[in-house]
Amino acid sequence: MARDYYEVLGVSRQASPDELKRAYRRLAMKYHPDRNPDDASAQDRFKEAKEAYEILRDQDKRAAYDRFGHAGVNGMGSGQGGFGQGGFGDINDIFGDIFGDIFGGGRRRQQQRNRRGQDLRYNLELDLEEAVGGVTREIRIPTLGKCQTCNGSGSANGKMEICTTCGGAGQVRMQQGIFSVQQTCPDCGGSGRRIAEPCSDCNGSGQVRENRTLQVKIPPGVDDGDRIRLSGEGGAGLQNGIAGDLYVDIHVKPHPLFKRDGDDLYCEVPISLATAALGGELKVPTLDGSVMLKIPSETQSGKVFRLRQQGVQSVRSRSKGDLLCRVLVETPINLTRNQKDLLRQFQESLEGKTSHSPQTSGWTDKVKHFFDRMGL
Repeated sequence: MARDYYEVLGVSRQASPDELKRAYRRLAMKYHPDRNPDDASAQDRFKEAKEAYEILRDQDKRAAYDRFGHAGVNGMGSGQGGFGQGGFGDINDIFGDIFGDIFGGGRRRQQQRNRRGQDLRYNLELDLEEAVGGVTREIRIPTLGKCQTCNGSGSANGKMEICTTCGGAGQVRMQQGIFSVQQTCPDCGGSGRRIAEPCSDCNGSGQVRENRTLQVKIPPGVDDGDRIRLSGEGGAGLQNGIAGDLYVDIHVKPHPLFKRDGDDLYCEVPISLATAALGGELKVPTLDGSVMLKIPSETQSGKVFRLRQQGVQSVRSRSKGDLLCRVLVETPINLTRNQKDLLRQFQESLEGKTSHSPQTSGWTDKVKHFFDRMGL
């Protein structure tokens, strides 16, 4: 007498479809004839598990079995030949099913990947002002677009035929010992069907070369090396497959005044010898206009002044950076004779007074100490 199907699979009568599937997989992996070639009892257990699963996974058959038992499903099982020659399924069917669920595979997803359009990359050059403030730019890209003649299907008449290479399975197999390696069919790309009459304009691909114009909105605060992804704006998919993506790589051109480092801006500000010594104010540029920078007296060349909130607000932070101004004391040139005489008088007035030149005094002491150590 045949055993109860629920007992065969080791599940309750309220088991869900997923529970049935997991139970069958466990038994199939354990008792498959390819794994137990000399064990007749294992082959019987495999047939029994397969028959139970074939009945219980079908909603109508399961309802008949629950009501009438084996009498309600006599002749419905596939234990006597539903596995092809010899009544057994290929062990690769089990492995493939498991791996497909684990990695999100399956024939449909593999087919989508095979038909997915190309991802494209576009290098976009921006001025610093455009990168910081944001801008909308029009770009023109050469790409593969959808064929309008066949609406991207690749078929002239919309008809498909079964692929003769894989027999409609979408996959072909290579036998390696007891394992059967399954691969996507190279002729139909996993769909199991081929175009009966290819479109004359796209030769059956569903794609045609075109130049596409797009409006790309650049958000404020992007930096050199940033990348913007435009989903679905890449190449058209093969035979109505999913379109690829467009990646816009941002390149910021060098600026004549500013250098950017993260959210901060840097600039060099030349000042006169008199301004450095006596102090003063001067107007410095920012990306939003200009501000007055106060130079205290006795400012040394290379001194950095920080102007808060005059930098960049990047796309990655809410706070705004600073503007750092590095002053460079400029040596006067093209002096007249009178100007040179005045400078000599000024220089003579400082002779022997080290308090007026603290850096020179310190440097002289270090040089003297170095020469003493070297015995020079």
